[in-house]
Amino acid sequence: MTEPASAPADTRPYSPGLEGIVAGETTLSYIDGEAGRLLYRGYPIGELVHAGSYAAIAELLWTGDWKPDARLPCKPVPDAVMTALRALPKGTRPMDALRTAVSVWGAVNDPAWPPTPEQAHALTAFSPSALAAFARIRQGLEPVAPDPDLDLVAGFLYQVNGVRADDATARALDAYFIVGAEHGFNASTFTARVITATRSDIASAVCGAIGAMKGPLHGGAPSEVVEQIHQVGTPDHAEAWVRDAIDRKERLMGFGHRVYRAYDPRAAALREVAEGMEYKPEWLELAIAVEDVALRVLAEKYPDRPLMTNVEYYAAPVLMGVGLTPDLFPATFALARHAGWTAHAIEQGAHNRLIRPDVRYVGYAERHLPQG
Repeated sequence: MTEPASAPADTRPYSPGLEGIVAGETTLSYIDGEAGRLLYRGYPIGELVHAGSYAAIAELLWTGDWKPDARLPCKPVPDAVMTALRALPKGTRPMDALRTAVSVWGAVNDPAWPPTPEQAHALTAFSPSALAAFARIRQGLEPVAPDPDLDLVAGFLYQVNGVRADDATARALDAYFIVGAEHGFNASTFTARVITATRSDIASAVCGAIGAMKGPLHGGAPSEVVEQIHQVGTPDHAEAWVRDAIDRKERLMGFGHRVYRAYDPRAAALREVAEGMEYKPEWLELAIAVEDVALRVLAEKYPDRPLMTNVEYYAAPVLMGVGLTPDLFPATFALARHAGWTAHAIEQGAHNRLIRPDVRYVGYAERHLPQG
């Protein structure tokens, strides 16, 4: 039997995964992967971590204004959201619980289009309370009401643990939230903009973004770094473990990045904060030792392919250091990225055009069903 003819050749440019394709313009962040630079509205990430807070960075992304005294306390969880969280199976993954909470929040509040900074503020302030409530419910504990005197990150830790975190611990997690707030047209952010471009609401955009971040190719690396560090065991085993892993063609988690060819500036900022933590766990010292060995061995094995430390490597020590369990890491990353997702929704809504790329058809040419 003769195979049907293929469709006529389509010679338009095609880039799998849209790699290298400019799909929009933004004033929110600039990434220079070759030089290892990240700017939020023109400000270097290192300066923002040193001088700012997550509340100030969120305000900067939403409005373009630098307000170092900005506040962003956590907001209460609406009754409908709490009911939904209590109904979830105890084994529900935190990312699924957060996505559900945002969806119910959207149904309760019915935010209008286009997205606004006020909507972004409300949603970003609600989500940490929802995740903290779920983290306690699954342990058989009652949720803790937010403390209006605490800013968002300290407030989140208070609602998770039931006690106020010391300033150094809250500051370490605040730094993580800052470096995780925004990073260009990554998969989840692009998803949020696509949804916003249809004139859907900000809650739908964030739900979609959470769904994209749930995928292991986007949001799961910090917990894998923890497992990797535990496998090394002690600093004197680091070199042998790293060399064996590379010889087995295993990926070293926390090294290499799709964009950065130099040391990830977010990792540099987090390492500085992690090293300054008052109660550094022993395995943080181990992480630093493993990094030094890994960078040296990777440079030796792959001299023509820069594989430098990325943000996930030091996200793991910070998240473990503040007392979060590894299964909460991806959802905590999602909380940090709320500022960026909602800022992109605002930007998309302000200059909206439906995002509708074309596709190349590679199937059969027109054919007809057999007769008889």
